[in-house]
Amino acid sequence: MEKDHKMSQLEIKAREWLKERGVNIEDIADLVFYLQEKYHPNLDLEECRANVERVIAKREVQNAILTGIQLDVLAEKKMLEEPLQDILAKDESLYGIDEILALSIVNVYGSIGFTNYGYIDKQKPGILQYLNDKSTGQCHTFLDDIVGAIAAAASSRLAHRAAHQDS
Repeated sequence: MEKDHKMSQLEIKAREWLKERGVNIEDIADLVFYLQEKYHPNLDLEECRANVERVIAKREVQNAILTGIQLDVLAEKKMLEEPLQDILAKDESLYGIDEILALSIVNVYGSIGFTNYGYIDKQKPGILQYLNDKSTGQCHTFLDDIVGAIAAAASSRLAHRAAHQDS
């Protein structure tokens, strides 16, 4: 993180919950690298990480992280009422609210985030493959989409910054 960035309690909690659910900043930086390496020949993981950090520093992203993780945890503990409990536990493909929450993150750095998100959501590389593994006993209905969205937004931020440097 930049030296002048002071984390709010909300950001600290969002970062803690990501870590508790098995997601590290490096995991998301790997996704950014996956999305952007062919467009930026000198790209390194540190630059990817810096862009992830900037995305997570946004309040609307922190809110989405906390909301999504809380719903996943409640579903895991079977604390939701039916039919929502069953829908989230199964991660039903027609539910779509998990993607809607993720889109609030995707949009923070412009419309290019939509294509990045769609691509990575289909490919499910790295940490996304783990988060989609139903055999772990954990529910990641929201978290997989949130992590993909953070990577997509960070990729968009990186692309925008590179475009400004080229002009």
